[in-house]
Parts: sequence; C-alpha cells; structure tokens
Amino acid sequence: MIVAGLVTVLCHLLRQPVVLGYIVAGVLIGPHTHVPVFVRDLHTVEIMSEMGVILLMFSLGLHFSLRKLAEVGAAAFVAAALEIMLMLLIGYGTGRLFGWGRMDSIFLGAILAISSTTIITRTLSELGLMKERFAELIFAILVVEDILAIALLAILSGVARTGSLKVGDVIKTFAGLGTFLTAVMVVGLLAVPPLLRYVARFRSNEMLLVAALGLCFGVALLAVKLGYSVALGAFLIGAIAAEARERGRVQQLVEPVRDMFSAIFFVSVGMLIEPQMLLTYAGPIAVVASAVLLGKIVSCAFGAFAAGNDLRTSLRVGMGLAQIGEFSFVIATLGLALKVTSPFLYPIAVTVSAVTTLVTPYLIRGSDSIADGLVRLAPRRVVNYVEVYSRWMSRRREQGQGPHAPANAAALLRRWVLQIALNGVLAAAVLAVASVVAQDVRRVPWIVHLPYWTGGPNTIVWLGAMVLVLPLLIVSFRKLRLAATLVSDIVVDGAEPGVTTTAVRGMVGHTIMFTGFVLIGMSVLLMSSAFLPPGPVLLSLLLWGAGLGLLMWRRFERMYARAGNVLSETLTRPHEPHAAHDGHAAAPLPAVLREAELETVEVSPDAPAAGKLIRDLHIRGRTGASVVGIERGGESIVNPGPDEAIRPEDRVLLLGTPEQLQAARPLLRGRAA
Repeated sequence: MIVAGLVTVLCHLLRQPVVLGYIVAGVLIGPHTHVPVFVRDLHTVEIMSEMGVILLMFSLGLHFSLRKLAEVGAAAFVAAALEIMLMLLIGYGTGRLFGWGRMDSIFLGAILAISSTTIITRTLSELGLMKERFAELIFAILVVEDILAIALLAILSGVARTGSLKVGDVIKTFAGLGTFLTAVMVVGLLAVPPLLRYVARFRSNEMLLVAALGLCFGVALLAVKLGYSVALGAFLIGAIAAEARERGRVQQLVEPVRDMFSAIFFVSVGMLIEPQMLLTYAGPIAVVASAVLLGKIVSCAFGAFAAGNDLRTSLRVGMGLAQIGEFSFVIATLGLALKVTSPFLYPIAVTVSAVTTLVTPYLIRGSDSIADGLVRLAPRRVVNYVEVYSRWMSRRREQGQGPHAPANAAALLRRWVLQIALNGVLAAAVLAVASVVAQDVRRVPWIVHLPYWTGGPNTIVWLGAMVLVLPLLIVSFRKLRLAATLVSDIVVDGAEPGVTTTAVRGMVGHTIMFTGFVLIGMSVLLMSSAFLPPGPVLLSLLLWGAGLGLLMWRRFERMYARAGNVLSETLTRPHEPHAAHDGHAAAPLPAVLREAELETVEVSPDAPAAGKLIRDLHIRGRTGASVVGIERGGESIVNPGPDEAIRPEDRVLLLGTPEQLQAARPLLRGRAA
C-alpha cells in the first residue's frame, strides 16, 4: 500500500494512468527482480487481490443496472459473439504458427478471447468516462463475455480431460448457467431492494455498508460453490442492488473500500511478471499482443457498428476492449492445473495482459483522433455509407422501433431462421463425423506418406467435409440475404435528408447480411478446428471452395430444394386408397377433374394477390381454381397452406378447368395483363 500510494501521486504529477503505475510498481517489488523483496507471501496477496476483483465487479454492477443491460443487450451480444469467435481463431492460428501443440493453441485462443472487466472498469473510472454511451456498451459486452467465459472454462475442462468436445456437455453447461442466472436475478430482485430499504431506515452508514458488502461477498461465495466465478456473482448482485432506491448511498460507501483493494489487485498483477521471461519469449509476446490489439479493435468495433452505433462510438468500444486480464489468468491456470499446456503459456498471458493494459488508456484517449484519420483516408463512398447508416440507426433509437412486422413477414422470418439453424445442425454433424474420420484416416499407408505441402490426411478429410457442407452454406447465405432484405424493408420506413429510402434499406440489408456471413463462416472454421490443414493449404482450399460455390451455386440450390421437396412430400403424402373389399378398383375421377389443367402464372408487383395470404384471397371460392404449388427463388412449395403468402415474382401453379384458370389469372397478373 505504501508503494501504491507513492505511485498514485507520481502518476498524477506525470498525468499518466494510475493502473500503469501500479503494474510497474508490482514488477519492481515482486519476487522476480534483483531488489530487496518486501512482499514474500504471494498467496496472501492473491487472496486480497481477488477481493479487489469482487469489489470492482460489485461497483460495476451498481453503475450498470439491469435496465441498461436490456437496452444495449442485442448490440452487446453481436459484438461479443464476433469478438470471441474471431479471437479463438486468431489465438489458435497463432499458436500453430509458432509450432505449439494443439492444446496450447486452443488454450491460447481462449486466453485471448476474453477482455479484462477489472482493468477496463478502473481505466474508464479514472478517465471519468463511466457514463458515456460507449462505456455502457462496453460494460454490456463485458457481461456477455463473462457469462460466455464461464461456459468456456467448463468446455475447456472437458476438452482437456477427454481430448474431444461433447455436445451433451456443452448443453449441460449452458443449461446450468442459465438456471443460476435466472434464479439469482429473480430471487435478488424480490429480496435485495426491500432489504436495503429496511437497513437504510436506521440512517447508519456503517450498517448499510456492511449489509451491502455482506450481499456482495455472499453471492460471490455462492457462485464459487456452484462452480462459477466470483466476478459473475459480484456483478449480478451489484446490478440487482442498483435497482434499489439506496443505490447512490451504497455506491458512495463502497468506493473507498473498492479503491484500496483494486490497488492491491493491480500491484499483484505486476508482481506476476518475470522480466527474464519477457526476453526469452519476446517474439511470441509481441505477436500475441499485436493480435490482441488488432483483432479486438476490428471485431468489437465492427460488432458495435453493425448493431447501430456511429464510427466514433464503435472505435471507442473496440479500443476500450483491446486487452486481456483476469479471466485469461484463470484459463491459463486451468491449463497448468490439468497438465495439458506448457509452462510458458501462463507468463506469456500475464505479460500480454500487462502490455495491453498499458496501451488501453492511450487507445481510448486517441480514439477520436484515429476516427478522424480514418474518415480522411477512407474512400468518400465508404464514409457516406457509414454516416448515413449511423444517423439512421441513431434516429431509430430515438423514435423507437417503429411498426411491427406484418404477420406473414414474421412467419417468413421465423421459417428462414429455423432453416438456417437446421442447416447449422446438419453442418455440425458432418464436421463432427469428419473429425472422427480424421483420426482413423491417418492409419491409411498411402495417406501417411503424403508430402507436407499437401496438408496430409487433414486436407483430404476437410475437403470432403466442405463438399458436403457447401450446399448447406450456400442455402444459408441465400436465406440470410432474403431475411436481411425483408428486415430492411420492414424497419426502414423513412430515409435521411438527401438519401432515398431504397439506399438506406440497401445499407441496412448489406450490413445485416455481412455480419451474418462472418458469423456463419467463423462458426464453420471453429467447428472444424480439430482437423484443419496447415494455414497455406487451408487458404488455397478456401479459395477453391469459393470458386466451386460460385460455379455451382444454382445447382446446389436445386439439390437442396429437391431434397426439401422429397422430405415435404414424404411427410404430407396421403395414404394410397385401399381397394374395395370385393376386389373392384376405386371409383373413377369426377368429370371436372378429368378436364382440369395445370398452369404456371408469375405474380406481378401490382397484382391484387401480391403480398397477401392465400386464405385472404379466396381464389378457389371466387374462381374455382386452386393453388397447388409456388416456386420462389429456386425453391418449390408443394401444396401451400392457407397461411402461405404470395409474393411478387412468385411463380404460382394453378389447377382448374380452362374457364377457372382464365378467371384466376387477373388476380395474379395485375392490371398490366
């Protein structure tokens, strides 16, 4: 505390972040330097520093209530998902680039995936930016990250013990985590605000502080006992306490205690840094630190922008999250405890955390200048796109969400989302089987002797898997494009001054589509990471796959549509009529069916039927003809139900007599016909 106090004064005089001074002080008084060591009992320091983590997370929860979390939840989920998936891939690829083992590379990806809640909270508080819009978004992303990090720890434990990832373990992990979160929030919201209100009646600061800290450490202890982190438990109870009327008094009382223990935390982080290790692994540390900075800035900034934030806010979010911290230490410690990672991984993680922590305050301060520089250097067309999209999303937030989607549009969206999810499950199944095959194919003699530049057995397996998965991906991208177009048509009901509504709809649709494209692509790479070929071979295979997809796009769509039709016909085909008991055949068809004909009619945009449900058109009652099929964008809908919508450019298959077909055509072809 003496060192921390001196550093605080020195950093204030030099106008430098205090966190930086704490870490440097920790290095100087730690056990790895050749100066008189004042702190010898590192275990005690670690315990006190963990108290600092608990108090920091509790304080963060008090500043960030559940209502704010709900307001920015969607944006936080998009940004957090993009960040974690991209950093897992970058970390794994970096480890393999250095020639590290598979487990070292997997754990490195997990170490780089989670940002430091403690470091960011302290930095933003020190800079006086806690109430800024970008800070609220950062905190929401951190909450999502912390929740996913807990699930990631459980998944990594299973992978380390068994060497494989089991779907059942993943489902069990998320189910247990969801139950814990729901129970704590429901019970806490019912009990904590009335309890704090009762204690506050005595007008004793001591009683209110002790009661608040009792709740804080109590829920943190409960989280640990159930296998979760103290950080998550402390944050949850802080967010629950923030819904009480006494929130302001609790914040004021907790802050001095939080500041004391958080100082110990950051000094202890510096004490873990071994200077000699920095020299030995200087190259990997520099590469990993650069990957963290660049990867997190790009992924988080893009996620924040796609969720509707302007360029300046998005860059601030990306630069604020460009570091790793306490969860990374926990993941690295887990690898050592399970004896599946090399000893050098932990000090590298600590050092990269220290390096990125030192850079974070300067990144946040310089985000405005960097944003201005990007605006000056970027092509004007790109700048206009960013500005119009950002202004429109900002206006949407101010005005609310606008009209709700029509029932038929909502039904279409639900169906497309379910189809994309089904394709994802099928792709996961193919890749899971391929992972098993990759283990056995290595025993084939002629495959074992393949040259290294071919990628060996993994190239053959991955190539075969991608040929099977490619139709599913192509159809998923097409559904994603249709969904993006439909969503943009629904939500964009006006344009910015000087910009057409069509242009804004295009911007929104393209942004949604590109974001989904990135998420789907990274999901496939993550699912197949267990048997990926070397980087250069993988790149060439990706280019080959992209070319094959472009050449056979239509054929893959028809294959998928044909398979869907077969499945639909199998499920909806009526049973064959039984022969009469006396052996005679069934009665002949009525004369009206013998005269019936089939005709395909393309729906015009101005047709009375365009955009309406079959139920509302009453085609059979008005004309006698029946709609027996719809062809839409390469897909066929056989025997559509009454709640199916008829959309412009659909090709509708009608059944009826010539007179009935003539009466039905005007409903589908419109006035132009």
